[in-house]
Amino acid sequence: MTPESHSLTGTADPTPGPPPGCPAHGMGPGGLRRLYGPEAEDLGAVYEKLRAEHGPVAPALLHEDVPIWVVLGHAENLHMVSTPSQYCKDSRSWTPMLDGTVKPDHPLMPHFAWQPICAHAEGDEHLRLRGAVTGAMSTIDHRGIRRHINRATQHLVNQFCEDGRADLVGQFAEHLPMAVMCEILGMPEEYGDRLVQAARDCLKGSETALASHAYLMEVLSRLAVRRRAQPQEDFTSHLVTHPAGLTDEELREHLRVVLLASYEATANLLANVLRMVLTEPGFRAQLNGGQMTVPEAVEQSLWDEPPFSTVFAYFAKQETELGGQRIRKGDGLLLGMAPGNVDPRVRPDLKANMQGNRSHLAFSGGPHECPGQDIGRAIADVGVDALLARVPDIQLACAEHELRWRSSVSTRHLVELPVKFEPKSPQEIMERPTVKPVPSQRANNWQVGREQPQPTAPEPAVPADEPTPASAPEPAGRPGVFRRLLRWWRGN
Repeated sequence: MTPESHSLTGTADPTPGPPPGCPAHGMGPGGLRRLYGPEAEDLGAVYEKLRAEHGPVAPALLHEDVPIWVVLGHAENLHMVSTPSQYCKDSRSWTPMLDGTVKPDHPLMPHFAWQPICAHAEGDEHLRLRGAVTGAMSTIDHRGIRRHINRATQHLVNQFCEDGRADLVGQFAEHLPMAVMCEILGMPEEYGDRLVQAARDCLKGSETALASHAYLMEVLSRLAVRRRAQPQEDFTSHLVTHPAGLTDEELREHLRVVLLASYEATANLLANVLRMVLTEPGFRAQLNGGQMTVPEAVEQSLWDEPPFSTVFAYFAKQETELGGQRIRKGDGLLLGMAPGNVDPRVRPDLKANMQGNRSHLAFSGGPHECPGQDIGRAIADVGVDALLARVPDIQLACAEHELRWRSSVSTRHLVELPVKFEPKSPQEIMERPTVKPVPSQRANNWQVGREQPQPTAPEPAVPADEPTPASAPEPAGRPGVFRRLLRWWRGN
């Protein structure tokens, strides 16, 4: 028997709202909780109230009191993302969009607006666009990218290592993903403070966000034109030459989504992993003692603090039921990564170690699962490991309760992560190696989680075309086989 549901259509309520200071002040029309405003500053607490009141699927209100379902349950989220016959990501079918409830100037319109990208497509069109993205992803040289991540980390650490102090958000976590993504997309010359700030500005939605977005699109448009004229061995070129035949608009929009989504997700992931290592003594001890690896710490962070809290949005293609709630055709549903990851039916003890468990929702699932998750993991794995190797005595330079966050419905972003350490000397960094050919695109059925083919023999620790810096002193003795293998794996 289905419990009485809350209709998300026609939620207008003539009853005046409660006065400021009233316990119900966070409520909107129909007695629904708001996911914005002063009462929603701690969205984690709001989600738990919704879970207690409604169960794994709860009615709520977005900005301007637009009705939405929040999917809080782990199983319910997985069912939604894995059932394209019932739920899609095409906002053109969303009732509040069709009836004018969502105005063109709605503050969340950049999240709602339909775009010609694989994340909003269905059926054959989704297969065509997604095939182009995953085909281009399949050509990425993962071993070469790990070496680039290590070099980029060394460059960033060199900029603050002599100071003995740094902000690991503004000076590290917000820069490393952009440096890597510029390399992958084929525009390393565009990487710099201006591009980083433009991306941050776009995602914050500030008064200058439109200008920043225009600059970002100008950079990506120039890249698309160059690769149309002269393809090379990079992600953008493979996107251009894919048999899917992307139009100029589809090409630019996919480059924008790949760059911004991967940048925001990985910047948040890096900051969250570093915060966890610096504030939780158990993690630092396990890492130092070898009981936990950096990749395992990354997975724990993906459970506890996913880079995206929720994703806008899925839409019901027909009347259905989810989590005991009656979902009407045209209703919108938030994919709840953060609340789903702490579903008490899956994690009755939130302090329990989740080592080896990758069933979190951090990268979504189903047909729209994040295609670049392996790159995000690599940036966090290599970046954190290389940073801790350079400054092993690093400590938080403030009390943990002084850390500040910038929160929205979709993300929870650490503002600063101040640290201190004994000043270190800069290190010489191996020059970028000569570009090597990369594999051709695989078939469209390639999947992120599928095992990558391995070479028949390991590469040498220093490739013949990658010269050793002339000024580097010769080591006193040849390191052992294990140490040389470890250096090669880290990209040193």
